[in-house]
Amino acid sequence: MSTEEVTTPDDLEKEPESNYKPPPEKTIDELLQIDQDDESLRKYKETLLGQAKAGPIVVEPDNPRKVIVKRLVLVVADRPELSLDLTRDLSKLKKETFTIKEGVSYRIRIEFIVQREIVHGLKYIQKTSKMGIPVDKMTHMVGSYAPKTEMQSYTTPAEDAPSGMVARGTYTVYSLFTDDDKNEHLKWEWTFEIKKDWKD
Repeated sequence: MSTEEVTTPDDLEKEPESNYKPPPEKTIDELLQIDQDDESLRKYKETLLGQAKAGPIVVEPDNPRKVIVKRLVLVVADRPELSLDLTRDLSKLKKETFTIKEGVSYRIRIEFIVQREIVHGLKYIQKTSKMGIPVDKMTHMVGSYAPKTEMQSYTTPAEDAPSGMVARGTYTVYSLFTDDDKNEHLKWEWTFEIKKDWKD
């Protein structure tokens, strides 16, 4: 884990200033109409957009969101996956604690559904604190996704849990799934505990 200054959970949305400007949002139909004379580009877009070119894809009609975040999964080699169900009462997640063995390499997988329209520049932001003191911040560029009836996912690069007596203890994590347009698809809080061993 890196050490980077973090202030409050509300600071999740605050990103460093940059010259990057997200492209104007376009519908699936608009994207398909652009560059129709370029055969290879047209085929590429049709492959990328997949099912979406046949018409609007709505997986959960009663849910107005374009991105529905379903699960957070902790992935460690040779260990059963640990997951958080993000479709239920998020306030209860703080009472469920993942246990992580110190020094182990782990990844986080976010599973989500994209419906209705393409979503541009998805980002997963995570800020971690221990006893109220910020210890880590990660921002992962997830990418742009077309609507699909199937679940889609993003897995973070491997990261090593801290180790040593000082590193052990309970950590609070503030997570945010957002995009280039600063839409807040889901924000939640969860905890994990670093121990000397899995069964400690």
